[in-house]
Amino acid sequence: MTQKFDVVVIGAGPGGYVAAIKAAQLGLKTACIEKYQGKDGKVSLGGTCLNVGCIPSKALLDSSYKYHEAHEGFKIHGIEAKGVTIDVPAMIARKTQIVKNLTGGIGALFKANGVTLVEGHGKLLANKQVEVTGLDGKAQVLEAAHVIIASGSKPVEIPPAPVDQDVIVDSTGALEFQSVPKKLGVIGAGVIGLELGSVWARLGAEVTVIEALDKFLPAADEQIAKEALKVLTKQGLQIRLGARVTATEIKKKQVTVSFTDSEGEQKQVFDKLIVAVGRRPVTTDLLAADSGVNLDERGFIFVNDQCETSVPGVYAIGDVVRGAMLAHKASEEGVMVAERIAGHKAQMNYDLIPSVIYTHPEIAWVGKTEQQLKAEGVEVNVGTFPFAASGRAMAANDTTGLVKVIADAKTDRVLGVHVIGPSAAELVQQGAIGMEFGTSAEDLGMMVFSHPTLSEALHEAALAVNGHAIHIANRKKR
Repeated sequence: MTQKFDVVVIGAGPGGYVAAIKAAQLGLKTACIEKYQGKDGKVSLGGTCLNVGCIPSKALLDSSYKYHEAHEGFKIHGIEAKGVTIDVPAMIARKTQIVKNLTGGIGALFKANGVTLVEGHGKLLANKQVEVTGLDGKAQVLEAAHVIIASGSKPVEIPPAPVDQDVIVDSTGALEFQSVPKKLGVIGAGVIGLELGSVWARLGAEVTVIEALDKFLPAADEQIAKEALKVLTKQGLQIRLGARVTATEIKKKQVTVSFTDSEGEQKQVFDKLIVAVGRRPVTTDLLAADSGVNLDERGFIFVNDQCETSVPGVYAIGDVVRGAMLAHKASEEGVMVAERIAGHKAQMNYDLIPSVIYTHPEIAWVGKTEQQLKAEGVEVNVGTFPFAASGRAMAANDTTGLVKVIADAKTDRVLGVHVIGPSAAELVQQGAIGMEFGTSAEDLGMMVFSHPTLSEALHEAALAVNGHAIHIANRKKR
């Protein structure tokens, strides 16, 4: 007998599981389909983010930074730490346990909210029917009043560097190294490449990042990107821009990478090579020919601003649709869609989705860059404040970087907040909250910020927009 649901969600990543929980909370009979299996062969919830993405990479970033600090940063505090070593398998085991705790937590949330978990591969058929092929190969069909597709993304593969998950790995394989490679190559200087490169560089690897683009972090504000390149290079990451990989050859557990840059043909030998050149939507065997759902020219599911597909009652969210491939974007789309299915008014603000790179210092931003605004012909005032002038940052021996606030010159409305430095992600979120309510730089400047805190750097940068900073010399207006 065919099971009937108000909502069927395909995929239990940050978009899908949040959509399913929210739909169930709104009184809708909800099922969520997931096929991803963990190492134990059991279905594991949470998608890429929890299993092999955001969460495990942050666990390794934090572990590796603590090791780095014990080696390099304790002495200035008067702490002697001799003979500090890293047990890589123990570090990886801790990461695995964190993932297990969180993915298990989603299962508990499903039970608490009455979401039916269906294990297997989901495929959308005509008339909002969803075929589920179980792990045992048996198929069943679910009928839904509404369907939410949240099938996510997977790493892009490039022909010159085929992944074997041994010597040449993708972002998933880079989370499983059992020892520190002496020489590590990373193809791609995006978020994933820089974060994973940072982990292993802190633990002693010689890291070379090979990036095809001539520009470093093109999505970030140029001033922040320039500072980031300087800082990461100082930390030991060799970042080669305008370098295009042409071939790889594995011999005796090492890989020779051939690439071309401004100096011509180059070759470099590595013990491990991470391929981190981006991600692409997962749509394989997802849509039946007569499902009615359309893909765009890049393979993403075509949706409008409310995540509706070309079929009424069928929605798609997260990495499988246009926009930033970010877990928090997927989650909020899931909430928006569930609300709309329940008949509520809901809309997401796509202009204020924060971006974060969890290197140390962190790099984060929300809103528009100075370059974007100038290209649009918007006159702006800019205020910056360096962490070198922050008492709290000095106390923590963490003074690299700055906060930048960009405001409309005519209205003083804040249009962008960009940070490189300690707790950048948290400071940018403060900016995002203000911007959601249409804050002016003056508004931020008039607020009382507790002292001493890192957030005072945001306060001072907002004051600096109009030449009113207290703890740095203000630029003279021309």
